[in-house]
Amino acid sequence: MSTAAVIALAIGVVVVLGAISFATLARKSDVRGAGALSSEAVKRDKAGRSAADVEAEAAASTRTGADAEAEGVQARSKELVQVGAEDSTLIPWTPPDPEAIGVSRRQFFNRATVTLMSAGIASFAAASFVAFLWPSGTGGFGGSVAVGKLDAIKAGIKQGGGFFYVPEAKSWITAYPVEALPAARTIYTDNILVGMEAGIVVLSQKCPHLGCRVPECKTSQWFECQCHGSQYNRVGEKKGGPAPRGMDRFPAVISPTGDVSIDTGTNVTGPAIGVNTTGQEAEGPHCTGGDEH
Repeated sequence: MSTAAVIALAIGVVVVLGAISFATLARKSDVRGAGALSSEAVKRDKAGRSAADVEAEAAASTRTGADAEAEGVQARSKELVQVGAEDSTLIPWTPPDPEAIGVSRRQFFNRATVTLMSAGIASFAAASFVAFLWPSGTGGFGGSVAVGKLDAIKAGIKQGGGFFYVPEAKSWITAYPVEALPAARTIYTDNILVGMEAGIVVLSQKCPHLGCRVPECKTSQWFECQCHGSQYNRVGEKKGGPAPRGMDRFPAVISPTGDVSIDTGTNVTGPAIGVNTTGQEAEGPHCTGGDEH
């Protein structure tokens, strides 16, 4: 699944969960006001009233404020007498059973909404992490980068004065002389020798010293880092400066039809200081002013 599809799916999940949350919170509570009775309870109450109840209600409608106050005083007096007569022993409190209380439908939907929203946000964060930080390995830097036909690359090296830059792979491609292959076979791994035996070598643009981008120097025909003066010959073997080794390199994959791709997911550590399989010395003035070692 592509990065764009993962992000779109995650955003869709968050939007749906947000809509569910809004709809749930907008619903009226199922819990009515304190003391309110349902319409069914009111109907049952009316149906069960007797004639005496109706007369009592009629009498109550004609009762004055003074009557109500007198009745209240009399009722409170009776309650005081009854309380004094009753046993004053305290009854221990027993906590209610949570299962008997239960959870209202509103509480259930609120908790479910919070849980789903949390899960959605966590999924979105995980998808973003995987999409943006995990190497895809299917194209672009960190994977296989198609460069073109081998003959066209060699022509590009000549046209570029000995250097051919591939920005998508963050790499340099230079020619490797056939007469240096016997020495190369004693130094380099098989995946690097594939390109060398075809006449090319693929070098990472990153300086092994502190990671600066190493440019070519057309006059010396070397790579010369502008940051701290590290120097490398045309095939990336160290010639001078503070770098701890030669330039790192990537394997070149060449198909039977001559199509070349660079495996930027496999970084091969550059050769040790002192390796010089081509014997190439500076062919002109240096661009950095560094001294050859």
